[in-house]
Amino acid sequence: MVDIQSWASNFKTQTWLGPQLPVTSPYKQRFMLPSEDTDPLLRKREIEERQRGFLYGPSLLGNSSFFPSGVLGGAMVQQHQDQWYNDAAWLTQTVNGEAAAAMASIRKAGGLKHLSDFEILYDGHWQGSVPTGIARGEFTNFTSDLLFGMERLSTNPYAIRRLHPTADELPYHIEQDVVKAIAGTRIETLHKEGRLFFVDHSYQKDYPVSEGRYTAGCQAYFFLHPESNQMLPLAIKTNVGADLTYTPLDDTNDWLLAKAMFNQNDLFHGQIFHLANSHAVAEIVHQAALRTMSSNHPVLALFDRLMYQAYSIRPVGETVLFNDGGFFDQSFAVTNHAVRKFATDFYPTVAGFFRSNYFENELRGRGLVDSTYGPPLPHFPFFQDGTEIIAVIRRFVKSFVHAYYETDGVLAQDWEVQAWVEEANGPAMVIDFPSAPITKLDTLVDILTHVAWLGGVSHHVLNSGEPVATSGVLPLHPAALYAPPPEKKGVVDSLLPFLPNEQKAIEQIALLARFNRPQLVQKQETLLHMFDDETLLGRGRDEATFANERFMTEMREISEHINKKSFDKDGLCQGMPFVWKGMDPAQIPFFLSV
Repeated sequence: MVDIQSWASNFKTQTWLGPQLPVTSPYKQRFMLPSEDTDPLLRKREIEERQRGFLYGPSLLGNSSFFPSGVLGGAMVQQHQDQWYNDAAWLTQTVNGEAAAAMASIRKAGGLKHLSDFEILYDGHWQGSVPTGIARGEFTNFTSDLLFGMERLSTNPYAIRRLHPTADELPYHIEQDVVKAIAGTRIETLHKEGRLFFVDHSYQKDYPVSEGRYTAGCQAYFFLHPESNQMLPLAIKTNVGADLTYTPLDDTNDWLLAKAMFNQNDLFHGQIFHLANSHAVAEIVHQAALRTMSSNHPVLALFDRLMYQAYSIRPVGETVLFNDGGFFDQSFAVTNHAVRKFATDFYPTVAGFFRSNYFENELRGRGLVDSTYGPPLPHFPFFQDGTEIIAVIRRFVKSFVHAYYETDGVLAQDWEVQAWVEEANGPAMVIDFPSAPITKLDTLVDILTHVAWLGGVSHHVLNSGEPVATSGVLPLHPAALYAPPPEKKGVVDSLLPFLPNEQKAIEQIALLARFNRPQLVQKQETLLHMFDDETLLGRGRDEATFANERFMTEMREISEHINKKSFDKDGLCQGMPFVWKGMDPAQIPFFLSV
């Protein structure tokens, strides 16, 4: 956010205000609602100045939400970028040194000769950029079908959906004897019982690819096994070339390659879905508030805290990540133009919806929780950890809101909040936002909780430190294929020709390591410190300070619980053959960090 004190200093010099400004800057007072402000004229003029200075500019990285422009908008964006580059400088230098060390190790070992050799690229390396290391089990169990299935419920939980027994037709056919050999029953039975799940990445088959790289457009069935109740893969259809459909009954190399092809699609989905779902959505809701609320308003103050550095990401992405020949083009199969295509297509249809994407609403909509047409998921790590975290966030937000609004009626009379909601539904074009006027405190709590969730939790499940630790770990999570998908089965003697060589593998690891922000632990900018801000609490009411103390206590308890995760007697953790700590409040940033 723009340094409001500096801006206010400029603001005071405007001739049209002149001596009317009080000696004490209003920006150092306690936050207050419009009805409580003793200088409504100054407040009104500030908002008018904001409306002239914060403008809606063209979207960046595809056609999703508007991006800030105008004098104040441009200053805010520049400040955020300066902060981001300052944080990234140390990490970039660290990663460059670690990449060189990893290359020396693999050369000493004679290069990549087997799939197991990819572990050499990680073992003892990346300790500065990824101090928490690669998730336990990722190497020892990387061929496991259970690991592959449970990744859909942890490292990328935003792509899978349960197929409805009557509303959804079967997307493609599998021979019944194959299904029975894998699942012990017919596919129609799995479908009827609500045990059949589906992930569709077929849209990626039409994306432009870089020369010498290849991609599939996989569609995959997953199922809850009728006996073990485990989430397992049933089949993967490539939708390219010979359009082969692979199953666990195929030769080992064929099936491993099929999972690698799917994971390549899924890695792209997770990286760009988060852009359209967290960045674009949180930003546009905040932009509407910037234009309609005074900096003296507590709701805007809370927003400003949540949107720390937020407006750095899209312009930085345009400059160094998603530019032609940039870091993305160097590692991924599809080009940066596919990124823009994805954001343009997914934002108005799936990713950009506000209320529909509230935590439980979104999962319920895909049949993953509270399903009325299938059995409950016995293990759902994303939901299990997320439920605890979002409840703590909501408790703070509720306390914060109720500290200023004693009743629903007080909220209904807050003309700045009502103007914000009208702005969000009007010029800002927020999709599926609560309609104006909002008259219930719970509605405001829902909105603020969701924005906090998007930037402080959901973002980091798909991005930040997760890809380098789980969803992008080689060999079976490549960002690109380096040979075309086979035209028939039984001809893959080795997966190595399809996977990145030593140089490209290290480039992929280094890129994903740059997404992490380990230094934020020491800087106290993790989720644990989301509301622990001098301005927010110092100018806020005592209730906010007390609520933050409780918030930090409860988040520490969640962090301790997550850090105690380990394998049980069956070699599983939360039903998975790897230990997932991707939502640790003491490790993940509180903001849209990358």
